[in-house]
Amino acid sequence: MTAINENHSHFIHKVIEEDIRIHVYSRPIATRFPPEPNGYLHIGSAFAIITNAELARQYEGIFNLRMDDTNPLKESMEYVHSIIEDIEWLGYRPQLYFGSDYAEYYYEAAIRLIRKNKAYVCDLTPEEMTLYRGTLTEPGMDSPYRNRSVEENLKLLEDMRAGEYAAGTRVLRAKIDMTSANMTLRDPVLYRIIHAAHYRTETQWCIYPMYDFAHPIQDMLEGITHSLCSIEFKEHRPLYEWILSELEVSEPPKQHEFGRLNITGVVTSKRYLRELVEGGYVDGWDDPRLPTLQGLRRRGYTPESIHSFFREIGMIRTSSTVDIAMLEHAIRQDLKPNTRSAMVVLDPIKVIITNYPADTVEWLTVENNMENEEMGARELPFTRELWIEREDFMEEPIRGFHRLSPGMEVRLKGAYFIRCEHVVRDPSSGEVLELHCTYDPATRSGSGFNSRKVKATLHWVSAAHGIRIETHLYDSLLRESDETPVDPADWQNRINPESLIRVTDSIGEPSLLEASAGDRFQFIRHGYFCVDNKYTTADRPVFNRIVSLKDSWKSNKR
Repeated sequence: MTAINENHSHFIHKVIEEDIRIHVYSRPIATRFPPEPNGYLHIGSAFAIITNAELARQYEGIFNLRMDDTNPLKESMEYVHSIIEDIEWLGYRPQLYFGSDYAEYYYEAAIRLIRKNKAYVCDLTPEEMTLYRGTLTEPGMDSPYRNRSVEENLKLLEDMRAGEYAAGTRVLRAKIDMTSANMTLRDPVLYRIIHAAHYRTETQWCIYPMYDFAHPIQDMLEGITHSLCSIEFKEHRPLYEWILSELEVSEPPKQHEFGRLNITGVVTSKRYLRELVEGGYVDGWDDPRLPTLQGLRRRGYTPESIHSFFREIGMIRTSSTVDIAMLEHAIRQDLKPNTRSAMVVLDPIKVIITNYPADTVEWLTVENNMENEEMGARELPFTRELWIEREDFMEEPIRGFHRLSPGMEVRLKGAYFIRCEHVVRDPSSGEVLELHCTYDPATRSGSGFNSRKVKATLHWVSAAHGIRIETHLYDSLLRESDETPVDPADWQNRINPESLIRVTDSIGEPSLLEASAGDRFQFIRHGYFCVDNKYTTADRPVFNRIVSLKDSWKSNKR
């Protein structure tokens, strides 16, 4: 698991430790992660999950998962299931709660505030409410409905619950201060009317609490001690405290904020993720180009790499942007000692070894991981006809090119030295079709041969035994790092057309036919790949490139 900066205390550690020292709470330390089930979790969500879960673990406390499902318009069980699955994938099994189960508590709290003359039913339209609210430099104005009697407000709220009013015609507002410098305190809306079926409570309710009203009540009911939010909720903290104070909660939970995590080149706004998915610009919420946890999993990221990534970042106070190369470094470090290598040719060109016996199949031993001998080795078939990468041959080599060319000798990995003797071309197009080569039997790998050296080692696949596979190569989803489009229609121009390149005629070593969904491999020279769990079939494996072999973040760090 991730320990957020366990070697030294960060600011939230210090807050918790001080609360423990002075016995602020008579109950265990308790944190929570409260997602709204209206989309899939992303890498920023993972930061909040791990932060809350690990703090609870460190102080032997409680970590809750709460579905903040108090808006029926876009919530569904599909999202609930995906959230639970993602959190379990990260290694946690929190107690599950639903905000919709607290509907009667919100309503009772609203009645208490009305009876204290701290809340009122307002009939202003949304446009009028905006006008009355004022600006950052000008105070707001009291609603003409602010001074309704307690009895009238109680009756109006009861009628709202009974469904007697249309959506948008009335709301319940807190009565705080329309001149406050903090605009969140200018009589915020607590309840609104929504005539829509809820995915759990169906049509039992037609009034629903706003997040700022439900949030502190949910925390209070679950015994949360430290309610950790991202930095954009800092201005909402006074309202959180006001509600708990007016409800006279003893040992109230406290809200604390930490920085929002952004990553270069990816979309982490749930709104924009939804636009990409619903607009058909990507292959669902689990598209490997998206930073959703489902997308990262399908691409081949491991939970260990996510934890390592956050260990490196530590806790942040303000919104921060991290280079995506740092996340890629984390997955490379996790896969490098643990992943089996495989030989795959993405763009094949045929090699015929003219002096090798035509009907012979030689089984050669190749290590599974050059840096981890404990992973053992495998046997690969070597035959007269092979496939190599087209880019590994150059008929007229430029300076610095040391791979195969006419008269040039190279080593085939785990096999022999070969020399290119003749090039066969298509007579009409001039395209290179075959390379006729010879091999030196004395140069078999492992034989101790060292009388001459070569400057390149090429990977290869037996033409008779290789299997056709499909490989997906990924780049940044957006042309630019800024995730904010001018309007939804602009996505068409913002999508990088080369964010996904499908290579449908790759050829892999025969062992890959036995690979299962989720299995990971290092394709020699091409990077780390994972068997796609969506499009792989029994006779046609599909592999997603997790990350290339080059580690730019590590180089920059040095």
